[in-house]
This record gives sequence, C-alpha cells and structure tokens, in this order.
Amino acid sequence: MNNTAPKLTNEQYEKNFADIHPAFTQNQAVTEANRCLYCFDSPCMKACPTHIDISTFIKKIATGNVKGSAKTILASNWIALTCAKACPVDVLCEGACVYNDRGEEPIKIGRLQRYAIDWYFEHGMPALFTPAPKNGKSVGVIGAGPSGLACAAELALLGYDVTIYEGKDVAGGLDTWGIAPYKMTYKDSLNEVKLVQSFGVTIKTGMWIGKNLTIAELEKKHDAIFIGVGLGKSPSLKIPGEDLKGVVDALDFIASVTPRKWSTVDVGHRVAVIGAGNTAIDAATEAKRLGAEQVTIVYRRGENDMSAYDFEYELAKNDGILFHFHTAPQRIIGNGTVEALECVKMRLRNPVAKGKQSLEPVPKSEFQIPVDMIIKAIGQDANENFLEQIGGMEFVDGNVAVNTETMRTANPKYFAGGDCINGGKEVVNAAADGKKAAHGIDTFIFNKR
Repeated sequence: MNNTAPKLTNEQYEKNFADIHPAFTQNQAVTEANRCLYCFDSPCMKACPTHIDISTFIKKIATGNVKGSAKTILASNWIALTCAKACPVDVLCEGACVYNDRGEEPIKIGRLQRYAIDWYFEHGMPALFTPAPKNGKSVGVIGAGPSGLACAAELALLGYDVTIYEGKDVAGGLDTWGIAPYKMTYKDSLNEVKLVQSFGVTIKTGMWIGKNLTIAELEKKHDAIFIGVGLGKSPSLKIPGEDLKGVVDALDFIASVTPRKWSTVDVGHRVAVIGAGNTAIDAATEAKRLGAEQVTIVYRRGENDMSAYDFEYELAKNDGILFHFHTAPQRIIGNGTVEALECVKMRLRNPVAKGKQSLEPVPKSEFQIPVDMIIKAIGQDANENFLEQIGGMEFVDGNVAVNTETMRTANPKYFAGGDCINGGKEVVNAAADGKKAAHGIDTFIFNKR
C-alpha cells in the first residue's frame, strides 16, 4: 500500500496495545469480592445471558476458593474468559449491580471473572467436570466460533461424540480473529478452544462444508447438526472507487492485527472508517495505535444513533479519533490507490417526527476527506449462499429462524445459534445459544418430550 504510516518500535506497539483493563492481583480481587452484597435476587445474574451464578463465584474468590469460583463460572459459560474481557459488562451484569442505584461504583464483575478464569488456565485447566458415559450418538457442529464451541462442550459432557468443522486454519471464530488485542489476546481465545478439546471434542480446521464435505455426507455422519457460522463479509458500499487499493473490510483488518505481529500490518497515514458500530471503533482505534496520523469515522446518522457502546465511543475519542456525523460517503477518489473520500452531509427528511427516520443529502454540501486507506465497517451479511443449500431452512430478515427454547430450525435435524440467528450480538449471547442448543439437541435425539 502506498502512503503507509511509519512503523513503530516493538515497545511502542506493546504500549499502545496493552490491556485496557489490567488483571487484578490476588489482594485486589479479594478486596473487590468482599464489596459484593451477595444480593438474594442477584440482578447481575439475571442480566447475564448465560446466567452465571455471579454472587456465588464472587463469594468463592473472597474465601480463597478460586478453583471453585472458576467451576461456578464455567458451569454456565464455556467462553468465560472472552466474556470477562470483551463483554459490555457496563450494560449487562455490572449495569444491573445494585450499587448503581446507590450512586456507587458497581462491583467489577468482569475483572473478577477474569481473575478466576485466568487462574484456571494458568494452573493447567484442572479437571472440574466429568463427562457422562458415551451415549452412542454423534453431533456435527459447523463453525468453531463461540456458539459452536459452547454447544460442543455441553454436548461432550452429555456423552456425545462431537466434531466441529471450521473453515479457517485456526479455531475460535471472532473471538480469535475479531476482537481488538487491547481487550483480549489471541492466546486467550485459543485457551478456550483447548478447554473444549479437553472434553474430547474433535475440531477439524480448513473444512468448508459444501467443499471439503458435502451436506449429504455431513447429515449421514451425524444424528444432529448445529450451525454456528456467524455472518459473512461486509456488504458493498455501492459507491464508485470501492475497488481501489487501500479499501479494506474491517474484520479483515482486525484479523491482521490480532496475531500481534504489529510490524507486518500496513496502515495508512490518514484513515477513514465508514460505520459507527463496535467493530468500527475497534478498527479505528487499532489503526490509530498502529501509527496512523489521523483516523476519521464517517457515519451517516447522528451521535445518538451510533450502535457502538458508550465506553467504546469514549475510548475512540480518548485515542483522538475524529467523527463526521450526518455524513455519507459518495465516492472514493484515487488513481489506482485511495487518495480521498468524497462525502455529502445528510439531514432528516422530517426533523419533527419521532423515531429513526430516513435521511436525505444536503444540497451542495459535498466535501472531500484526504485519506490513503478506507475501512468498511457497515455490518455483515448473512451466509445465505451456504445456508440455503440446507433443505427446509427458514429465514427471518436474512437470519436463520429457530425455536428460541430449543434453538431448533425448521429442518428438524439442524439447530443454530450465534450471529447467524440474531444478525450480530455479543459473544455472551452466542455462548448462551450454544449451550441451550446442546440441550435442545439432547431432547430431540432421545425424544425426552
């Protein structure tokens, strides 16, 4: 890429991508755990999609039983380290903490959960759970992301032979490839993969269903199948110049950063990120921390319409990211490579109406932002080309339709969870879906009801 930002020293990279929420020491963890009121109704537990028994795991930390704390957490959530580090805890468990009602700092539930699960991995994953005897049944899982891993782990403990088929060469899904390194490391995700494998789950990487293994062969091999394929690529911007060198997909950019080989990642001097969700924020802050001189987020709606969480927005502002709100890209300018992004200001069609409204360009408001790299972060499309190959599937707004109690699809042999059913939520939602689907599969195979 032309006009790339200068490389930093390894020390600068490590400083820029250092953990934004450092791990608790033992004394810090015990002190924080002792602040917990151990509420009878545990609103934090209700706010967690996996319903971890939060008061109990915190109590165990307070009494020095860290192993027992880890067991309590993992009993509800097999992707607990990712959730501890990357979940929006301020709008989930910590957001429900009763201390908020008293105007006090909520319990640092995420950091306490990390403390317990870090301890578990650092101590070699001591055995905490005993799988049930083999039941002679087999389940195939498509996708080794959080929902697939959670489903596989739960099924293995129920006595199933489980094989995960993952297209990429490394398992973990977005937990491995799609989370900024200052939130969690590549190694954290791979530790969770090892945990699932420790239950006897087989993971076959580089396996694309429909290419390396047909759907008919998959159905013949397994008694039931779980789909955890996530979403696909970002949709097209549908503007001229999108094919110029220097236009990249946000998830591809983030994936190039997560292995922590900083000096191998090219980033422009001046970068524009199109979109204002959490992925857009990650891409923008990573570009800045890699050495980009200026990073700008371009969003066609207003500040209050951003899908990014407040803490993500604050992180970006603290990193010096610029924001152009009510601004839409019109065309990308360049001779072979990106040189500028032409934008137009936007306004509401009916400013006095309530709710989310359609927008229209402001006449003669065009302007250009000089850039040499553009990152697309406008969401992801569903993997419909693959999913439609499976007979009997039904879709709602492009997502796989499921029974929300069992996670069963319209094809009775298939179950699904994660982003492919919800259009893109949090990793904790995927973990909850996978576990629920495992029990739905168990009920289906053995006709328990």
